[in-house]
Amino acid sequence: MATNSYQRFEPLLKQQRQHRYKHLLQVATVVVIVIISCLLVGLFDWERLAEGVPSGINLVSQMLPPDFSLAINWIKPLFDTLAMSVAGTAIAVAFSLPLSLLAAGNTTPHPLVFQVARLILNGLRAIPELIMGIILVAAVGFGALPGALAVGFHSIGMVGKFFAEYIEHVNSAPIEAAQAAGANKIQVIYHSILPQVLPQILDVTLYRWEYNFRASTIMGAVGAGGIGFELIGSLRILRYTEVSAILLVILMMVILVDSFSGYLRRRLA
Repeated sequence: MATNSYQRFEPLLKQQRQHRYKHLLQVATVVVIVIISCLLVGLFDWERLAEGVPSGINLVSQMLPPDFSLAINWIKPLFDTLAMSVAGTAIAVAFSLPLSLLAAGNTTPHPLVFQVARLILNGLRAIPELIMGIILVAAVGFGALPGALAVGFHSIGMVGKFFAEYIEHVNSAPIEAAQAAGANKIQVIYHSILPQVLPQILDVTLYRWEYNFRASTIMGAVGAGGIGFELIGSLRILRYTEVSAILLVILMMVILVDSFSGYLRRRLA
């Protein structure tokens, strides 16, 4: 009797063992890739890392105490950075929503449209903000405009990807009910799909705004204005006390933006 039970469950046990071995192999592969990557970038070069400690301590000592004597001049660049993040996020949401509907398998009108929309999202996501900033500064000139466009265009790729995935995972029951009632494609999207993904869309939008503010601070490195331009200027002339002061101002603004974003998330949830 026991032998018969063992024979009955042996295929299942064998399948579980194979699944466990496969999982261990996958984990081992990831660990090997991580270790090789760390070796390639010199993360295990302890001698070099140890030599960098005194230089780091010396640099920090040169940044103290922070010099806020020119803080009045940072107010407008700071608001320019904030405006860039808001405008860039607005651009991202405005273009991501229609693109995500085309890039979602359950709302796209045609497989070819699906592939084109996915290609656009992948392409925009693949180009870093700084590269876009360089291109757009060359196209439209210096200032906050190329910074907002660079942050916005890069965000379209990431935000659109999230939106499309949320749309693909909606509950099909409301969609089938709307179709049974005779609703057309647009009505199904508006009444059955968007209400389901709206909380996720709001959450991703607020999160992306937080990220875009951080990204906007480095747009000054390519001439796109904002507080990043002041930071790069102080770095170039080696005024490290001003650098530390600007970094503290940026940190304060990041905390404020994160807190306000959390407040909006609680209010809109």
